Amino acid sequence: MRRPVRPFTATVHAYLAHLRQAGFTDAPEPLGLDEQGWEMLSFVPGDVPREPLPPEATGEDVLVALARLIRRLHDAAEGWTPPDDAVWATLPGTEGIPLVDGGAELVGHRDYCPGNVVFRYGLPAALIDFDLARPTTRVYDIANALYWWAPLLDPRDRPPALVEADIPRRAAVFADAYGMSGRQRRDLVPLAERMIHRFHVTSRAAAAADPLFRRLWNGGVKERMPRAEAWIAREGGAVQARVGVSER
Repeated sequence: MRRPVRPFTATVHAYLAHLRQAGFTDAPEPLGLDEQGWEMLSFVPGDVPREPLPPEATGEDVLVALARLIRRLHDAAEGWTPPDDAVWATLPGTEGIPLVDGGAELVGHRDYCPGNVVFRYGLPAALIDFDLARPTTRVYDIANALYWWAPLLDPRDRPPALVEADIPRRAAVFADAYGMSGRQRRDLVPLAERMIHRFHVTSRAAAAADPLFRRLWNGGVKERMPRAEAWIAREGGAVQARVGVSER
């Protein structure tokens, strides 16, 4: 695959190269630049589910496989120090909005939307599109994945197969499959609340600054985000209580 070089391309390539050297091969391999100066990445075979998620992509076995994939990514990323001149991507208009994942432990993916998860034989097997990767925490990356895949959304905004889903149980299944520590489990919902609020703020700011994000905002994001904030405020306690108890 070839794409135009962006300011963060060299940093992401260095990260992807480290992951591969550390044994995590379920991500694109950076192949340098072509003769036109475009970035080159290896093709990752498999299927990417479309939204809304089809029923076959919503089972607990999918959560388990995704959690284990992310755990392997994190373990491979741990200990890597980004270059001194590292550049990380930001959404248009959001440069001054503080992050919610301070005290970075490692560089994580930070964008586990369905379009970035590659399936093989019906289960998550690889990750693509590391454009939003940056220093973060394990808990933030887990919260990000759960936002999309539990999902941490109002029932009106979930895939049809998950409208009536037991979200606290699904979050606990993910937590157990990842092997979350007690501290990580305690931190999960408070961080998810801050993360979802930031999603709302940055989505609005990006919409004000960029026509593409404005279309997304007007296409449903402006209704989904306040509903997500209200849902996590209302149901976060139930999620926290269930995640704190091991299912396995």
